Amino acid sequence: MALTRSFKDTVKARAEPDPAFRDALLTESVDQFLGGDLETGKAVLRDYINVTIGFERLAEETGSSSKSLMRMLSPTGNPTASNLFSVLSTLQKAAGVDLAVTASR
Repeated sequence: MALTRSFKDTVKARAEPDPAFRDALLTESVDQFLGGDLETGKAVLRDYINVTIGFERLAEETGSSSKSLMRMLSPTGNPTASNLFSVLSTLQKAAGVDLAVTASR
């Protein structure tokens, strides 16, 4: 089997020049959380953080340690609502976007 570029490298290469793609990653993460899929939401959010502000800057801006944030968003992590919303708020400010929830039936 031929070696291919890692998924993380592919996401990073696509996200760096494309603000719409970065916004879509953040939106998809929140959509997964709202749909009850915490694991996928955390995975997409990790990818988003890695291709945007990084865990070090996120730690500075949230007042948490980068290791704590990485653990919180790891596959076995269990973020509190307070921590998760703090992260999402910081990411929205850094990206200059405002996410909104709409109800539909």
